[in-house]
Amino acid sequence: MADEPTVTDEVVAALRDTGDPRLRELLTGLVRHLHAFVRETRLTQEEWERVIGFLTATGQMCTDTRQEFILLSDVLGLSMLVETINDRHGPGTTESTVLGPFHMTASPVRELGEDIDLVGGGEACVVSGQVLSRDGTPLPGAVVDVWQADGNGFYDVQQPDVQPAGNGRGLFTADGEGRFWFRTCVPSPYPIPTDGPVGGLLRATGRHPYRPAHIHFIASAAGHTPVTTHIFVAGSDYLDSDAVFAVKPGLVTDFAPVDDPSAAGEFGVANPFRHARFDLVLEPS
Repeated sequence: MADEPTVTDEVVAALRDTGDPRLRELLTGLVRHLHAFVRETRLTQEEWERVIGFLTATGQMCTDTRQEFILLSDVLGLSMLVETINDRHGPGTTESTVLGPFHMTASPVRELGEDIDLVGGGEACVVSGQVLSRDGTPLPGAVVDVWQADGNGFYDVQQPDVQPAGNGRGLFTADGEGRFWFRTCVPSPYPIPTDGPVGGLLRATGRHPYRPAHIHFIASAAGHTPVTTHIFVAGSDYLDSDAVFAVKPGLVTDFAPVDDPSAAGEFGVANPFRHARFDLVLEPS
């Protein structure tokens, strides 16, 4: 019969016939750490019930276009820890960061130079760069998946009655020199959703929900390891206190003001505008 001193070993023993060695390792570690946490904090029955209620509510908040569990993982720093531990990119390659909770729908295929800001209202911006291998070789035909919030800080899936599906998203194929470019609006800082259990957790712990202004990327190319990353707007609020702990100094990018009618005409934007240049350097697989 199990009691406090023996229950952990009994549960671990019950896992011994798990066929998958890695699953057995993960479950054994999880059991030992969870049991150690309960012993260390002397978790009460009432607190345990509140935990169950919180996790139940988190699951109930998830939909096809919202992932509250990823949001929970983000605000606890778990997403960033897993991403960092598994970042196998070598020196000189683009740093990875968290996927975030809003990569929930497929980005529409777009032509290079197309505008992903379908609603307007933000400051005009051009983002351009090149997808390269670690040795500097351009990667023609690389795929660049992009998504961002609108000028008011909302993703399309958060406002289906306001934003058209695919707003702020684009799937681009780099040209023969690995180059990509698109038009958009300058992103702004925004709060992560706070109308669910994760928002309640932030309020209970006195934390703000804001993320610094950023644009998401996933870059991939044949023979290379894909990278999931952001660029953060230099000078944005909350760079030092990102609610999901995802800022890396090397990803902070200057969205430089440009006052040049000929350059504006070349990119198809109103003058003046902002221009962010960011290369995506991939690790050969």
